[in-house]
Amino acid sequence: MKTTPFRALVTLLLVSGCKKGGGFGGFPPTQVTIVTAQRAAVPETYQFPGAVLPYRRVEVRSRVDGIITARSFDEGQIVQPGQVLYQLDTVRYGAVFHAAEARLTNAKSSYNRVQPLLVQHAVAEQDVDNARSELAAAQGAYDQAKKDYDDTQIKAEIEGRVGRTNLEVGARVSGPGDLLTTIDRVDPVYVSFRPSSAQILDWQRRTSSRALTHAGSALEVQAVLPDGSILPRTGRLDFVAPSLDAATGTQEFRATFQNPDHYLMPGQFIQVRLLGFTRDSAIAIPLRAVQTGLGRQFVYIVGAGDTVQARDVVPGQWTGDQWIITSGLNPGDRVIVDGVQKVAPGRTVSPKPLADSTTVPGNDR
Repeated sequence: MKTTPFRALVTLLLVSGCKKGGGFGGFPPTQVTIVTAQRAAVPETYQFPGAVLPYRRVEVRSRVDGIITARSFDEGQIVQPGQVLYQLDTVRYGAVFHAAEARLTNAKSSYNRVQPLLVQHAVAEQDVDNARSELAAAQGAYDQAKKDYDDTQIKAEIEGRVGRTNLEVGARVSGPGDLLTTIDRVDPVYVSFRPSSAQILDWQRRTSSRALTHAGSALEVQAVLPDGSILPRTGRLDFVAPSLDAATGTQEFRATFQNPDHYLMPGQFIQVRLLGFTRDSAIAIPLRAVQTGLGRQFVYIVGAGDTVQARDVVPGQWTGDQWIITSGLNPGDRVIVDGVQKVAPGRTVSPKPLADSTTVPGNDR
């Protein structure tokens, strides 16, 4: 019978796999990398959705009524304290101011003329009192008229970014009831975030964590921008609400960030990372070692005789590229990290420590 190439190849494999005493020796154990579970103090990183808030927001309103004759700012620009934003028509207030100024001048002259005559008994004391009263009334009218006249220029009270104008040139301002625009101070800014009541309870149960959850603590707050980049500076916790929000079951925390480059903008949503927490006596393993399937999470363990076992675990908080395991692992367990796709429960493997994993071919990194 003629030997085909395929049959020759099969024969060669069978011969090469036979032992000296006969029989197929089987495939060599799959090489995997492992970490040995052990308890240690593990840094914890928490992340929450956050909202950027202005450090201070001022509503720009007019103290007097009148027609807007000029707007001297561009919406969205940074303005300085004292900068004129709007100019109102000055005709009416100018006339009242100049009349009050003339009245005050006349009242001063009258008082200065009669007051020295009182010592000489050349005028009645009542005349001096009347002159003094008129001077006081004229001064009050002048002060009010000057204030109203000055208030026709509506100025910025703080440094910050001016918002959209609600009234344009030619519109009539009825007084303080009309909101003209707003100014937001954007350096520094606040970032607000809300941990859940369960998370807060977990922190309160641990002394080291509890010390970080009050204003002025050593907690570092990191801002993750919408594009995934990290703000190159951290913030500090400056406010913790005294009670939970009954509607959401969360507690407001607020951090202050310096913002000279204006990367953070009021109204922006970002992610907030908290750095500084530590969980004592915790077991942490690389994230990729944890598998998910059929509604459960598990890891592969190298047991006695280097055979593979599946072990259900309950992961907790992430910390960097590791996962803290709250239950399911014991110190000394050998957890498979790389090569998990090549193994199954009951199979024999050849384990190597993760530090030597670069020498293992075909790692599933």
